[in-house]
Formats: sequence, structure tokens, C-alpha cells
Amino acid sequence: MQLSNQETLPLGQQAAWDALNDVALLQASLPGCESMTPVAENAYEVLITAAVGPVKAKFRGKLQLEDLQPPNSYALRFEGQGGIAGHGKGSATVRLEPDGPDETILHYTAQATVGGKIAQIGSRLIDIAAQRMAADFFAAFKRKVQERQAG
Repeated sequence: MQLSNQETLPLGQQAAWDALNDVALLQASLPGCESMTPVAENAYEVLITAAVGPVKAKFRGKLQLEDLQPPNSYALRFEGQGGIAGHGKGSATVRLEPDGPDETILHYTAQATVGGKIAQIGSRLIDIAAQRMAADFFAAFKRKVQERQAG
């Protein structure tokens, strides 16, 4: 699976960087995320319930941020195990581009592979689930950022 897109965030570049590195904000925005626990510098254990087609499972995984270039970009690696449902691993790059004082364009590219029952579902359903998860994340993230600014 490969996913590439961009999102406009209602924040200046430094504020967008800070928000993207706020564990509580990320956990609250990520669909199905039950916990996101720091385990080392820029490393987290994550517990997410996700559905891909007819397969719904709890995934326990690791997320590692790398090549941090504040407030411009970073890369991340992730891997997760969902028991009998299967497993997945991948990487992503995130780049922030200022678009005026109060907006930032976030560019992202992600690649992932899956195995187990999830892999048997087919790449089309996996791609749809990944796109929906990304769209849901950014919608929630933007809403929560705007709520913080208003509050």
C-alpha cells in the first residue's frame, strides 16, 4: 500500500510542528487509538483498534520518529501485530511547508505492507481503509486544533 497526499492545517509552521508532536493531541485524533505511550526519545508504543474490510482487530505496535528537522520534516517507522488478524509495518515522511502566517501545508507519503488475514482481504480494501483512516485523522486533528485555538 502506498498513500501520498497533502493537507492544509490552520496553523503557522511552528504551531503545526508542535501540534504534530503533541502525543495527547495525536492520540485523540487517531481513529481507534486507545493509547500512545512514550517509551524512549521519539519512540512510542501504540494500541489501536482498526477495521479493514470485515477484519477488525486490536493492533499493538511501535512508532519511531526519525530524521527530525524541526519545524520542517520528519520520517517515521511503524510496525504492529494484530494477533490472528495479521501484522503490518511501514514508513512515512512528513514535510511542512508554510503558506502564510496562519496556514501550513502538510505533505505526506506512506508505504506499508501487511500480512496474515488482512493481506487476504485484497489491496483495494486495504487502500480504502488507509485513505479513510488518514481522512478521519486529519478531520479530527484540524477540529481539535481549532478547538484549542478557540479555547
